[in-house]
Amino acid sequence: MNKPLKFQNIFSPGPRLGLVRNAVGQTFQVPPGWGLLEPGDATLTRRTKASGEHWVVQETKGRRTYSQGVWAPKTVIAKLRQERIAEQSIPAYAKKKVAASGRRDKVQKVYVESFYGAVVGFLAFHPNHEPLARLFAQAVTNHATPVGSGTVARTKRISVEKRAEAAVIAWMRHQTTGYESMHIPRTKGNRREIRRLLAQKSKEILAKYRQGLLLAVECPLYQAVWKSATTEPIGGVPLWPSDSKPPFPVENNSQSSR
Repeated sequence: MNKPLKFQNIFSPGPRLGLVRNAVGQTFQVPPGWGLLEPGDATLTRRTKASGEHWVVQETKGRRTYSQGVWAPKTVIAKLRQERIAEQSIPAYAKKKVAASGRRDKVQKVYVESFYGAVVGFLAFHPNHEPLARLFAQAVTNHATPVGSGTVARTKRISVEKRAEAAVIAWMRHQTTGYESMHIPRTKGNRREIRRLLAQKSKEILAKYRQGLLLAVECPLYQAVWKSATTEPIGGVPLWPSDSKPPFPVENNSQSSR
């Protein structure tokens, strides 16, 4: 079986345990005496990589890359794991971990508030629709900002204002259109074009709310926001009681939402 070049140490999973593939599809056998360190402990993984020769295994699905672990000498992994266990047993480590968690929570809270404000700013609904805008912004924020969600709100490559705009359009695509059930031919550019057309329709709906028009209860955005506000809790409490009246103006003439 082929041996990888010395500078090659990033692979995808092979057909079975102990085998990996490189970028061009060649299959390689893991060196004798090596073991797989599964993902889960970032510190242990980082130390294993820094200790010497190793192979990283990762799998790409769509636009995301997932770690499948690190192959390295079993003796190295065992030694570093024991050191890690000893380190974690020290009382000072627990205090340090709690303090770090508290700092992350504070940073997350500030970001969530900032993102919520950016969403409200992007919506820019007419004062008549301000209650709806607040509920809409909260629904988008709840969905997009959790750590590890993998949504556009978590990227740092664009400004928070751009993230807010993209998150709103994405939320509307999934909640107010039939995108999830659409059969889209696997032709290059098809999905992108469908998403562009749906985004345009979403922007047309947003424009009506910015103008202060009274949209019918049949409006897909109204329905989606109301459903989210009454069924998706924050801290165990719904955004709006399901047995109460909507806090925003509506009319029963469906023609107004067209």
